[in-house]
Amino acid sequence: MSWHRTISRGLIYMGELAIIAFSRNIDIAKKIKDVTGGDIIEYSKDAFMIAFEEYRSIIAIMASGIAVRNIAPLICDKWKDPAVVVVDSGLNYAIPILGGHHGGNELAKKLAVMGIIPVITTATQAMGKESVEGIADSLGCRIINRDSTKKVNLALLESELEVLDIKGPKIVVVEDDVSVLKRKGLVVGIGANRGVSKSEVIKAINAALLELDARIEDVNYFASAMIKENEKGIIDASEAFGKEMRFISHDIINSIHAPTPSRAKNLGLNGVCEPAALALSEEKKLLLKKRIYGNVTIAIAR
Repeated sequence: MSWHRTISRGLIYMGELAIIAFSRNIDIAKKIKDVTGGDIIEYSKDAFMIAFEEYRSIIAIMASGIAVRNIAPLICDKWKDPAVVVVDSGLNYAIPILGGHHGGNELAKKLAVMGIIPVITTATQAMGKESVEGIADSLGCRIINRDSTKKVNLALLESELEVLDIKGPKIVVVEDDVSVLKRKGLVVGIGANRGVSKSEVIKAINAALLELDARIEDVNYFASAMIKENEKGIIDASEAFGKEMRFISHDIINSIHAPTPSRAKNLGLNGVCEPAALALSEEKKLLLKKRIYGNVTIAIAR
């Protein structure tokens, strides 16, 4: 079982999924983990508190009443709280009791391969309709005006709504029953000393995102130079975040101007984190120039 730390609740999640189970149900938890991945946490009085702080989603193998009583004091904000799915110990049903539109419904459906029946209660998906949150996720976007989703989701129950893709520069004026989606698009460039640990890389990424008031959900890719393709700490950190790690060829690295001096010059490279981030970015704009966090360097481009 692995444990992760976050900087602040709801900002950056270190773990994707926690599976909470009583000791007698650990074998059941292992079966679910084979399908979903994640970390198994044996039930204790602090298990849900830990999971709320450190994971994006939770599967609770227990009676729904036990789960509800545990999460009730922890619920803060639908946009920050993790999705919670309850699964009975007989592996009959998977019931999202929190965050259905924020990953819970999809997680419950994923368990259907085990013969577990997903019990979906959110109005849009229960009626076979898509939600604003689901549309945003499928388009790789985040919702700017979150208060709009209640009205728009109600409208989606009645009819199909057009999704308008507006290219800028433009000025858009909307009412409160219009959801505005913005495409995610950050690339985090990573450089590191040889033998860097996974935890050091994770902490550096968190710190860099915090400087931009950005979230891991805003990141499209992690990137580094090909010289780092066997650096386990970088690879493991990207897997922990659930993001694709791309290594950029040295020819491309050297074709991009890195604004910050780099010791990579000694290796025949213009840099590592800055040119790697710029190589995959759409706007070729550095939002965060190279920052040094111990053994790790981070740059962020859009």
